[in-house]
Amino acid sequence: MSDMQVLGREGNVSTAQNRVLRNTYALLGLSMVPTVIGAYVGMQMNFGWMALHPFMFAIGFMAVMFGMFKLIAVNQNSGVGVWLLLAMTFVFGVMLGPILQFALHLRNGAEIVGLAAAGTGITFLSLAAIGSSPARDFSGMGKFLMIGLILAIVAGLANMFFQIPALSLAISGVSVLIFSGYILYDVNQIVRGGQTNYVMATLNLYLDIYNLFVNLLNILLSLLGNRD
Repeated sequence: MSDMQVLGREGNVSTAQNRVLRNTYALLGLSMVPTVIGAYVGMQMNFGWMALHPFMFAIGFMAVMFGMFKLIAVNQNSGVGVWLLLAMTFVFGVMLGPILQFALHLRNGAEIVGLAAAGTGITFLSLAAIGSSPARDFSGMGKFLMIGLILAIVAGLANMFFQIPALSLAISGVSVLIFSGYILYDVNQIVRGGQTNYVMATLNLYLDIYNLFVNLLNILLSLLGNRD
């Protein structure tokens, strides 16, 4: 193969990866619309039933969400996958209801929500810029991030029984680090060709951003929440 053919092939690969990244960011931006609508709906709902059986609800919700993830993966190459993704983001928006209800009943709750949103946006933009360099390889982070995520989920489920505020705060702190790491990893996977489907790439980044926001908001509410 000649040098020109090699350069042409590398150029085509780079163009394809850039296209996936552009489509991912476009769909990611669109996914925020049903999320906001869902969050508004969630703030009008009564989640008292969820508080009565938090462990069972968490298990049930995770089962439903993993089912949706599977459906999106099966339909990732069609428009159905996009609609399923947007439906999922609406559901995730609804599930922001309890924490937003709690936050907005605080005197400085609106400011804290805004601070969490701004912090999430700045973190995403900064880490995405770092991860979007093909010269950098963050693929080695994958196994460590997965182990950390599993441990955080197990600790979170356990704390539903123990209800230890300090442990909840620690889990949120670790989760912020984990999902920040996942932003680096997932963006880098796109630009290095490890992820070639923009629907699945959007799903991954959406979950990173969503969980980063929720855990950052939990930390700020614990540290700055004014209940007077």
